[in-house]
Amino acid sequence: MTAQAQLKKIQSAPGFIAALDQSGGSTPKALKLYGVMENEYSGEAEMFDKVHAMRTRIITSKAFNGDRVLGAILFEGTMDRDIQGLGTAKFLWEKKQVVPFLKIDKGLAELENGVQLMKPNPDLGKLLERAKQKGVFGTKMRSVIQDANPAGIKAVVEQQFQVGKQILAAGLVPIIEPEVDIKSTTKAECEKLLEAELARQLDALPAGQKVMLKLTLPSQDDFYKRLIGHKNVLRVVALSGGYTRDEANKKLARNHGMIASFSRALSEGLNAKQTPAAFDDMLDRSIQSIFEASQT
Repeated sequence: MTAQAQLKKIQSAPGFIAALDQSGGSTPKALKLYGVMENEYSGEAEMFDKVHAMRTRIITSKAFNGDRVLGAILFEGTMDRDIQGLGTAKFLWEKKQVVPFLKIDKGLAELENGVQLMKPNPDLGKLLERAKQKGVFGTKMRSVIQDANPAGIKAVVEQQFQVGKQILAAGLVPIIEPEVDIKSTTKAECEKLLEAELARQLDALPAGQKVMLKLTLPSQDDFYKRLIGHKNVLRVVALSGGYTRDEANKKLARNHGMIASFSRALSEGLNAKQTPAAFDDMLDRSIQSIFEASQT
């Protein structure tokens, strides 16, 4: 019943997905934005303790619950830790009615043909098995597109769907994330090539197989309308991609049927030094603004 309830929520409930999955190289930056400087921790273990404390504070806040937040994407290290004595994924669903997802990629390969593919992930099968046991519903994996190179974009989408099929076979729902860099000088051209490749791959999926798409907010409003309505697409979510929360919300509201999956835009304004009341108030306002932008 849990999986069915989660599927129904992701497919049709109002709300958005919180991206709480900074890892490795992006963690010091995320902590700095949260007001935790690099001289306040020593080594990777302490760094991940600090970031888990930040995520725990967000997840346990009274502002954070399934009324407005449909799902949350976790980093592997967060999935493996507990919140108030429960595994993080179980805590999200059982205590907050928020559907848990897991970031499963191992980072980006070097730039080639205008894109960065995902690095090889030989232990993915074991990770998916562990995620399933811990109560995870779906996964997320990111590639990056910098330039409108047809061969590069085709390679990105093919790799995403190849791994996506492995995830589907493991009984999880993949979030396909081919991010187009918002600073790309050929952003609109990238999106045109990407949309066509995504449609081609979606058309080739068997009827019952559903994936999610996580895409950069497009240069042309409602550009991904065909993908949003595709029978093999559960939901299309938008990444904030470096836009401020205000910018991202404005752009999102103009893209009908898309909902947010924001990371930096969600945690913008939160600070480790805030009082509990100030933290909850800031998070509540952030969640409400993203929730409203996701309703169009």
